[in-house]
Amino acid sequence: MSFEKTEIRTDGAPAPAWVFSQGVRKGPILQVSGQGAQDPVSGEYVGRGDVKAQTTRTLENVKAVVEAGGGSFDDVVMVRVYLTTREHFAAMNEAYAEFIEKNVGEDGVKPCRTTVFVELPQEPMLVEIDAMAVVG
Repeated sequence: MSFEKTEIRTDGAPAPAWVFSQGVRKGPILQVSGQGAQDPVSGEYVGRGDVKAQTTRTLENVKAVVEAGGGSFDDVVMVRVYLTTREHFAAMNEAYAEFIEKNVGEDGVKPCRTTVFVELPQEPMLVEIDAMAVVG
């Protein structure tokens, strides 16, 4: 079985800055590129210095790409979180838990998650998140 590969684009998330897509769907698999805490309209980073605010905005951007690809956040099976420092883990995790509580279906099954500590490409970024979904 062969599936067509489709680029996913939405105004609900920041435009990709370089040579990558916001998301790519091939069959039921939808991969969302790493998102940051950018406002989708202005392109400006929100929540400077506030990892909790940045986490919420970043997850909203991920959700927008998943929805543009024909799914819902409940279709997300894997989330990767990249943080600039271990000290931000608790605040990120609090914002993440609040978002998941609002966006996971009635079955209560949460996506898998990996968190790593890295240097991110833009100075204001405290968090970057990518995701994989299996859609309909």
